[in-house]
Amino acid sequence: MSQAEEIAPRFPAKKAGAGAAAQLAPPRLDELSPQNLYDKCMALARNLWWSWHPEVTNLFRELDPIRWRQLDHNPIALLAEFTPERLEARAAELVLYSRINQAYRRLKEYMAADSTWSDIHAGVLGSKPVVYFSAEFGIHESVPIYSGGLGVLSGDHIKSASGLGIPLIAVGLFYDQGYFKQQLDIDGYQHEEYLQSRVEVLPIEPAIGADGEPVMVQVDTRSGPLYAQVWKMAVGRVTLYLLDCNVEGNKPEDRELTSRLYGGDTRTRIRQEIVLGIGGVRAIRAMGITPGVYHLNEGHSVFATLEAVRFRMDRDGFAFNDAVRKVARQTVFTTHTPVPAGHDRFDSGLIEEHLGPMRDALGISHDHLMSLGRVDPGNHGEPFCMTVLGLKMSRRANAVSALHGHVSRRMWAGLWPGRVEEEVPIGHITNGVHVPSWLSWQMLQLYDRIFPANWFKRMGEPDVWQKIHEVDPGELWETHYALKNLLLQFVRRRLSRQCRRRGESDEAVEAARTVLDPNILTIGFARRFATYKRADLVLGDIERLLALISDPDRPIQIIFAGKAHPADEPGKTLIRKIANLRHDSRTSGRLVFVEDYDINVCRHLIQGVDVWLNNPRRPLEASGTSGQKVVLNGGLNCSILDGWWAEAFDGRNGFAIGRGETHANDELTDRRDSEALYKVLEEEVIPLFYDRDADGLPRDWIKMMKNSIGSLAWRFSAHRMVMDYARACYVPAAGGVSCDMHNR
Repeated sequence: MSQAEEIAPRFPAKKAGAGAAAQLAPPRLDELSPQNLYDKCMALARNLWWSWHPEVTNLFRELDPIRWRQLDHNPIALLAEFTPERLEARAAELVLYSRINQAYRRLKEYMAADSTWSDIHAGVLGSKPVVYFSAEFGIHESVPIYSGGLGVLSGDHIKSASGLGIPLIAVGLFYDQGYFKQQLDIDGYQHEEYLQSRVEVLPIEPAIGADGEPVMVQVDTRSGPLYAQVWKMAVGRVTLYLLDCNVEGNKPEDRELTSRLYGGDTRTRIRQEIVLGIGGVRAIRAMGITPGVYHLNEGHSVFATLEAVRFRMDRDGFAFNDAVRKVARQTVFTTHTPVPAGHDRFDSGLIEEHLGPMRDALGISHDHLMSLGRVDPGNHGEPFCMTVLGLKMSRRANAVSALHGHVSRRMWAGLWPGRVEEEVPIGHITNGVHVPSWLSWQMLQLYDRIFPANWFKRMGEPDVWQKIHEVDPGELWETHYALKNLLLQFVRRRLSRQCRRRGESDEAVEAARTVLDPNILTIGFARRFATYKRADLVLGDIERLLALISDPDRPIQIIFAGKAHPADEPGKTLIRKIANLRHDSRTSGRLVFVEDYDINVCRHLIQGVDVWLNNPRRPLEASGTSGQKVVLNGGLNCSILDGWWAEAFDGRNGFAIGRGETHANDELTDRRDSEALYKVLEEEVIPLFYDRDADGLPRDWIKMMKNSIGSLAWRFSAHRMVMDYARACYVPAAGGVSCDMHNR
């Protein structure tokens, strides 16, 4: 199946196999029964394919718009409130029969497609599937098993793998309390609330093994075994398996092991990671799946390589070193973290407690095991690092942007002491975003009217996106303005609910309903509130900022959102600092903080802002993807030359903060970057936005919008990213032709 199917769901589907063709037969009388109608809707709800197809999303929304919003856009929870008879009555009232049947047929055709990109370009994977490990997956807000960028990237990766037809199986953990819900108190301080997920309203079911029984895996430690049940979830053509420790047989504390994302201490972390890595490989094997490729997305899952080595030793009789070489050839390792503190490290005692039984099975000493996770194998004071193990146990390693590749080679050069930095075998594949998940319906309609009829089949080709320059400037601006209005309406609703929850006055609630102005330059800043991301860089000269906000002729307004890790007090302090600016009368309702940043909040922000602000301390942003989502919808990026923007910015497709320089210390860097931010806002961004022609159009701004879409949309898609992985990593790892990355 082509990328068309992903981008333009309303276009006629291509013919699939005989099984799919049968779905096109005229409906039988029993297909019109209430139960059949209900079953079709539930089948749609149980495959997250629906989440990137607007026509299906709209079906569920129309059934009950209020409950749809209240239930976090969860179609299973919504349908649970309907009987088949009530659903039939509602479908008749809204004339939904044909739309439901069409959506159901399209899903069946999609699943049965007999010709995909992978069939042509990655055929070897058909018998040697990729197993993709990640600690989190951000697929949709109704499935809260993600915290931020890594999870959303993983979700986009498997969605694009599904669209391209790549035989890929995903493995993660089932967090029944997910990541926390964020609430700010009256003083702006972040509080965390964990909610128990109801399995019955999630699109999951027990995974069944090759023996026909539900899969249960066991991971032994020196302090006793850990058990995990395995759930499965359908994400298009990709099956996502999730391991859950809340099962009988585990100690009470171990039943809570997978309850929360990134919670607990280092002992909790290592136990989560042996379940994900070792348990994940055992779960795949229990289902009769023989992987051709292991893709370890970040260091959390790299214990998987030890289990794969143990299995090759046991099944094939290899010695340890020979089994390591065999597994390493099959293994792809992706590092996302340019911050040294972000790499998981464990002391010798924790490693022996949790990997001791594995070490026994491998027939190696404790010192040998520890050396696998040390830059300096002979340094007994060095802790065990998961990233080091990942780099040593793989033959294809990559960073997630060109600049991050340079940073990673410098960071880990000590692993290859005989090589100069440029020869360190860590390549890069720049991250991308799943276009159908983040492209607004309004922009999709605009593209369809202007782009070639088959543009969606060629979305990776630069010349296709050049058609954006033929779009009428007024039409593009009106589309963006409509999206901006939708964003402001969403923000006002959220802010008024925040005020009511905090018990604020009726006047405050009413004021929240009128904040922000669609005619004012609107800047968005939303991400994890780690201090290096510098959410407060724009506050470097508060009087200067307030002057920009309150300018009578050319004002700006800023929407902030984001969470700080529960243990990150500096991040929480930063949120409080920003949120409390709303009490300054000079902000005039033009600086707001939206609580509980998630995929839904992100979707509204990236589709409606004029400018997306990104100002991390260079070079600590590995890639970033939120700005790539903004591009699809006509917004412009204003960013430090870090991560993806360092290779995307060309002077005509957005704005750069500074020149990509670093300085002697962080204080100096922050001071100069803050000045550079004010300079680009005052001298470039604001004048360009407010420079209008006789028709009230910012012609030069619209030209930059077109340059941004035309030069970037095709380059930073998840389809391109996954195709890069397939060609450079997956096919060679599965035994296909050699790749052009740094092989070892």
